[in-house]
Amino acid sequence: MSSSKSVFCGKVKIGGGAPVSVQSMTNTDTRDVSATLDQIQRLSDAGADIVRCTVPDAQAAEAFGIIKKQSPVPLVADIHFDYKLAIAAIEAGADKIRINPGNIGSLERVKAVLDCAGDHGIPVRIGVNSGSLEKDLIQKYGGVCAEAICESALKAAAYAQDLGFEDIVVSLKCSDVQMNHKAHKLFVEKCGLPLHIGLTEAGFGEEGMLKSTAALSALLLDGIGDTMRVSLTGDPVQEVILANKILRACGIKRPGIEFVSCPTCGRTQVDLAALAEKVKILLSPFSEKLEKEGKSIRVSVMGCVVNGPGEAGNSDFGIACGKNEGVLFRNGKVVEKLPESMLADALVRLVEGNI
Repeated sequence: MSSSKSVFCGKVKIGGGAPVSVQSMTNTDTRDVSATLDQIQRLSDAGADIVRCTVPDAQAAEAFGIIKKQSPVPLVADIHFDYKLAIAAIEAGADKIRINPGNIGSLERVKAVLDCAGDHGIPVRIGVNSGSLEKDLIQKYGGVCAEAICESALKAAAYAQDLGFEDIVVSLKCSDVQMNHKAHKLFVEKCGLPLHIGLTEAGFGEEGMLKSTAALSALLLDGIGDTMRVSLTGDPVQEVILANKILRACGIKRPGIEFVSCPTCGRTQVDLAALAEKVKILLSPFSEKLEKEGKSIRVSVMGCVVNGPGEAGNSDFGIACGKNEGVLFRNGKVVEKLPESMLADALVRLVEGNI
């Protein structure tokens, strides 16, 4: 979305105005081929465009090659400490490599990975995390800060480019929302490489989802980010679901149904909460159909005559309610007026007959 330059991870374009792609990472043992493939399929079904797998040893690198041949989406090999594993993963068919210059070792080792990636025509994601910054930068800035994170990413990117390697994606993450945002802002002022955005170690449950939503939404609304991952403790499928919701909420189109409903007030004369919930449940199969087809629609369920007709009329399909009844809209035009009890089923039939 934000970068002029682009790279390809398999068939997925990152940067250069391409749609923001959604990533996640398996938390299975990569050496367990069956379990890892099962999770990759679940991630793909949930809307992941790219999946990353850790490659901690030679056995995992061998399994990665088997997994890659059966994966429904492009696969990224996540490498730490041992540059030889990066080379093994590239040779096993990785669509992209993720390395962290803070822990991969000497510049000669980074060069060896870049040379191999260049020979195989795949991009490298240079990932900088606040938890693994170079010691000299921590000393220079007196601790971990946005400036240190940004400088680490700029140095690593510059080194790769000095070697003639240009197929780079950069990530610079920390677990502090404000520091994370500042580091990204500093980076985009100085570099136009594609950015993988996220908030690392966001946490668990509602708190992790709120922090991730705040961090990623702020970046996306500033036009920052070409590919993204939500990082939550637990089932990674939840990361993908939330990432797609964030993109949709920010107005960055993703396939499926964008659902709009008002907060209700004293003017509301229907049970809007029950009506909206029923509509959303009944429409869920159609959302899955649209996602698979790469299509999207906007559906509004509104509670009163103040904003209801306008909002519903501006959606592909909508309901604007009055007293114990409501009006169905399609593409801005009134379809029919019905009692409250019939609205949800009628709206679903209207959607079904026109998608």
